[in-house]
Amino acid sequence: MNNETNKILPELRFPEFENEGEWRKKKLEAIGEPLMCKRIFKEQTTSNPKNGIPFYKIGTFGQEPDSYISQELYEEYKSKYSFPKIGDILISASGTIGRLVIYDGSPAFFQDSNIVWLGNNEEIVLNSFLFYCYSSLKWQTSDGGIISRLYNSDLKNMTIFFPQGKIEQQKIADCLTSLDEVITAHSQQLEALKEHKKGLMQNLFPQEGETVPKWRFPEFLEDGEWEEKSFEELFEIGNGRDYKHLDKGKIPVYGSGGYMLSVNDYLYDGESVCIGRKGTIDKPMFLSGKFWTVDTLFYTHSFKDCLPKYIYYVFQNTNWLNHNEAGGIPSLSKTNIYKIKALIPKPNEQQKIANFLSSLDELIIVQAEKIEQLKLHKKGLMQRLFPKATD
Repeated sequence: MNNETNKILPELRFPEFENEGEWRKKKLEAIGEPLMCKRIFKEQTTSNPKNGIPFYKIGTFGQEPDSYISQELYEEYKSKYSFPKIGDILISASGTIGRLVIYDGSPAFFQDSNIVWLGNNEEIVLNSFLFYCYSSLKWQTSDGGIISRLYNSDLKNMTIFFPQGKIEQQKIADCLTSLDEVITAHSQQLEALKEHKKGLMQNLFPQEGETVPKWRFPEFLEDGEWEEKSFEELFEIGNGRDYKHLDKGKIPVYGSGGYMLSVNDYLYDGESVCIGRKGTIDKPMFLSGKFWTVDTLFYTHSFKDCLPKYIYYVFQNTNWLNHNEAGGIPSLSKTNIYKIKALIPKPNEQQKIANFLSSLDELIIVQAEKIEQLKLHKKGLMQRLFPKATD
């Protein structure tokens, strides 16, 4: 524990390092020089992955590449100019500042000035530890504003804290790396659940040109074909309204982006499936109880021969962008929504499908919450493992 306010010490320290003295404070310019790859021009790239080496631009940094350079150009520039070594930490210098990728040695090239790294020889700070130093930095200007572009001078003037002993640096890095691995494993499980649900929905709902699904619960195998109906035959659509004249209360207000705030009145009471009218039109929400929706969100009501929760999954299975009416910002109208058709089974089968998919959704929610809790735990741990910044 740090009881000496003038010393650079973390709140939490591994017991074996309690007597190792205070941490050091240095600007990054004392650690190494900012570096970048040689500039690549558009005419030197191709979109064909068979023709070369992945070229990561700021838009694909940390994701899948969409451009490639020749093997010959890669070898030439790699040998003649700055190029990251294995373990160097690549930093996004435009767009979202401070995104990090550890270079693993795979053949790849990176966009000059937009993707940079510190030429760190690890004599002072290990790269494995420096990664978490970067993760704890506030990428801001000296006056507290948000950096719109990370220049070399900005990077050089960033201040980090680190223990003098590399063994302690590695211990902290190993601890946080282990936690990151747990978060990654849980994130992969979440993606697997989402993919599993996606595959199930493709089989639980009839595909184009079919009147029954590929998979059907045994008790409904003899129930015949599903009936095609337009959305207009199944439910009515209500408009959201302005809420600014209402006092604050306990009734939730929703927009196309989700929950916004609470007011003292409600627009609808019951189960409803909502869809964005403009902007976000492909993320339906299921709401129940009393709620208010704003004018960017349609809500459904007065359901006929269909269950609201089943319609929620029909909405999830609908390609809403195919019904976009605008060339710019996506938008939907009641008229076009009412024209959409869907195949509908009998209520008992609707309920079975809805219950089955709801159970899977609950698993997805629990998994997502686990990940958020782990991320919060990591954030809190880092706040205690690193000294607080001082003037």
